[in-house]
Amino acid sequence: MNVSNYITVTFPSCSANEGFARMAVAAFAAQLDPTLEELGDIKTAVSEAVTNAIVHAYPDTLGKIVLKARILEGGVLELTVRDWGRGIADVEKAMEPLFTTGGEERSGMGFTIMEGFMDTLRVTSKEGQGTKVVMRRRIVRRGKR
Repeated sequence: MNVSNYITVTFPSCSANEGFARMAVAAFAAQLDPTLEELGDIKTAVSEAVTNAIVHAYPDTLGKIVLKARILEGGVLELTVRDWGRGIADVEKAMEPLFTTGGEERSGMGFTIMEGFMDTLRVTSKEGQGTKVVMRRRIVRRGKR
């Protein structure tokens, strides 16, 4: 697919950066003229992906998170959140609703929320090497809705 625009942002895995990631993606996605609902969905999905990296990939230390956003053909927004933390032993199990390794305070709904708000979700991970979450959402131009 042809890429018409992209950004790459690297930041440490501190919780204050979750809000920054949401705003960065919202500002980037604005060029596609999404509705407020679409923008809210995108921000929520990014928030979940970044929070997963902060909480699960680097529970005891600060690490690096890379957020990439690309505009693909047909108004498709592709978002990638990558970390080099603990990794996920069983991605299929981790994607089940209510499954969590984060303790009682975590809902275990992160991947389910991402799936619900985006058109596609792909998660790849290796223990000790990190996790990559790739999400896509097509934004239909307002004049074509």
